[in-house]
Amino acid sequence: MDKMVAYKEKVQRGLTSNVGLYTYPILQAADILAVDADLVPVGKDQVQHVEITRDLAQRFNQEFGSDVFKIPAHRVPPEAGVLPGIDGEKMSKSYGNDIDPFQEEKALRKRVMSIKTDSKGVDDPKDPEESAIFQIYRAIAGKEDPRTLALADRFRTPGMGYGRAKQALFELLMDHFGPARARRLELMAKPELVDHVLNRGASVAREKASATLARARKAVGLD
Repeated sequence: MDKMVAYKEKVQRGLTSNVGLYTYPILQAADILAVDADLVPVGKDQVQHVEITRDLAQRFNQEFGSDVFKIPAHRVPPEAGVLPGIDGEKMSKSYGNDIDPFQEEKALRKRVMSIKTDSKGVDDPKDPEESAIFQIYRAIAGKEDPRTLALADRFRTPGMGYGRAKQALFELLMDHFGPARARRLELMAKPELVDHVLNRGASVAREKASATLARARKAVGLD
């Protein structure tokens, strides 16, 4: 009986996953098109979702002879299209390998220090392009930032261990996100303000989405 239950659960998970392959891109497209988005910031692996959204919008507009949906474009950060996580794989919160810059300081430092590295020692030169530490650092500081260039040189020069590189990344995170971390603490102490802003944003989004839906209904003859 236990084996049968386990088998049924496995089948259900598989069906859900397969259906999701079709429904999830549609849900993403609806979120984008409903608010007349002009530009969608995405990672490199999400570009195809915006392309699907564009295809759906263009096909609808062509079929019903109306510019109901705005055709959105995508924007991929040049140095952060795909970021590695602490395990070296693509960073994703769902994978549990992300770095939350708003963590408490000790927890954040521990997280950074847990980034996976190879076995090269302090006296070995290292390729910064192969290091998750450097890739994350560059994405935050910027490719041409003097600090990034200096860290790349330190990687290539014998005498720097990964521990020092991780410390440099931690300090960058604290410096770069310092104002935002402070602001977040302020907002956490004012939940009523946060609720007000969220409710106001939801109201604006609903109004925008209702107008888009009305245009679509009229175009297909349902209004």
